[in-house]
Amino acid sequence: MFESIRKHSRIVMILLFLLIIPSFVLVGIDSNYFSEKSPVVALVDGHKINQTDWDNAHKSETDRIRAQSPSIDPKLLDSPEARYATLERLVRDRVLQAAAQKMHLVVSDSRLARSLQEIPAIAGLKRPDGSLDAEAYRALVAAQGMTPEGFEANVRRDLALNQVMGSVMGTAVVGESLNKLAFDALYQRREIQVARFLPSDFAGKVAVADPDLEAYYKAHTAQFQQPEQAAIEYVVLDLEGVRAGIALNEEDLRTYYKENIARLGSKEERRASHILINAAKNAPPAEREKAKERAAQLLEQVRKAPASFSELAKKSSEDTGSAASGGDLNFFGRGAMVKPFEDAAFAMKKNELSDVVETDFGYHIILLTDIKTPRQPSFEELRPSLEAELRQQQAQRKYAEVAESFANGVYEQSDNLQSVADKLKLKLQKASGLVRTPAPGAMGALANSKFLEALFSADSLEHKRNTEAVEIGPNQMVAGRVTAYTPARNLPLDEVRDRVRALYVADQSAALARKEGEAKMLAWKASPDSASGLSPAIVVSRDQLQNQARPLVDAVLRSGTEVLPAWTGVDLGEQGYAVVKVNRLVPRAAVSETQALQQRQQYLQWWARAEAQAYYEVLKERFKVKFKVPRPPISVQG
Repeated sequence: MFESIRKHSRIVMILLFLLIIPSFVLVGIDSNYFSEKSPVVALVDGHKINQTDWDNAHKSETDRIRAQSPSIDPKLLDSPEARYATLERLVRDRVLQAAAQKMHLVVSDSRLARSLQEIPAIAGLKRPDGSLDAEAYRALVAAQGMTPEGFEANVRRDLALNQVMGSVMGTAVVGESLNKLAFDALYQRREIQVARFLPSDFAGKVAVADPDLEAYYKAHTAQFQQPEQAAIEYVVLDLEGVRAGIALNEEDLRTYYKENIARLGSKEERRASHILINAAKNAPPAEREKAKERAAQLLEQVRKAPASFSELAKKSSEDTGSAASGGDLNFFGRGAMVKPFEDAAFAMKKNELSDVVETDFGYHIILLTDIKTPRQPSFEELRPSLEAELRQQQAQRKYAEVAESFANGVYEQSDNLQSVADKLKLKLQKASGLVRTPAPGAMGALANSKFLEALFSADSLEHKRNTEAVEIGPNQMVAGRVTAYTPARNLPLDEVRDRVRALYVADQSAALARKEGEAKMLAWKASPDSASGLSPAIVVSRDQLQNQARPLVDAVLRSGTEVLPAWTGVDLGEQGYAVVKVNRLVPRAAVSETQALQQRQQYLQWWARAEAQAYYEVLKERFKVKFKVPRPPISVQG
């Protein structure tokens, strides 16, 4: 039976097509058909957000970030924390949508139009008459994979959602007394004296025995681990390399010279004088016609007595900038004048008088007084720039072709890079001691985390195959191959004994410093007059640390001041231990009115955000938000 089906597989496929497709036509395909089995990750107002929704939203978010920051480490974007942040944004979006619907918040067409005009990219598409270039607008939104209708629907939706929180943030009010209380506390100052107990002062008291070193080594094995390392060979393809390999044809260079001499050489300039009769572009037709008649009368006078042009310009021209000099505009090149004036001036011969020329400024009579024709540079003079330009153009065109050959070559001959290097005339480079993250000071391909990730992939390490061609920048690709690999290993105690000893002594010295400091603080609290070794008094605050460690200043500002002087101890880790005497509170320094205004505005923003967050929490309860996946633990990197 199965043999029969195989022989007649084409007929079977047609029969299945005829049987299955009509069922979809008659019944329809449910939009949830493909996602109904996707697990639910959150609920908002009884509506499900499934894993597919989450994945699609995160992909869109990562694509957006990568477009803005191409060099960002992909691992950061795909971390559990980043993915969960996307889910929280997705939930927030659904909550605000539900709130906007319940509140019947809508956006009028006029409000939408104003918002679109506030987008710089769209505002730049306006024509001189104020209308929008519809084709350019359609192309702009198409570049984002959208239609104008879809884009405008998204903008309308965002405006509606902003109204939900805008009603809260826009009505936040903070009293002056509360503002003053907050900033007085934030910038409060305290006068202190510090006694320090440094680990280095106790290092000589640390007794070191082999059992102690062994115990410390076993308790801190992660500190004595040699990371995995790889030796590699790699090949870089970039535009510079392609450009260097291009040999230019002499005939092509000379043709390029002829085609571009007008652009590469200096520009022709012309000198003219004019008489202007003003008439604004939007002036009534009768007013412009009157100005035109006046210009025509002056033109007749000049034609009868050409030598009188300068005097007539001084008396009659309404261009205040040039009238005093007889209408002289000095030398100008193309692009310096409005187009009708430029077209007329560059079509005239020297000492020729124009007809009346109409522009947006009014009506001109032009006298061309001089022509400055530039010397045409020779081919040999321009050869260096011609070669650079033509080589760059050819390199740009050739790079795409070579890049495809490069990508195919490293894949098809996956056990070596020499062949693709020879074929494309590229340099085979080597490096050793590589780890999974870019080393400090690394440059080029070795500083690219995406390339390193490809090198340390399982297939690359196990089979020593070429990586795929990795794009590491504009017009720049690299492929590599691991030639030797050393897994991570714990270094034996004998190899790191000196380092273990140094760390053990430092650890014990800090412990002795802390113990001594704690004892002194207890004694000085009981008998303040017995305190010794305290530094001169200084005044510290959150914005003026006075060269003190941030943890010390934070501890000082957290300490109680009901009874002064107050004492507090601060463990500074490797820097030892500090005992701090708080002598008195120092009033906050006076601020200027400008600073006070900035602080009031800043505090109002903080308050508005706090109220908005509180309101959002209320909305989450109202719409019964439930997360079905746990929040990932916050990873702490030491």
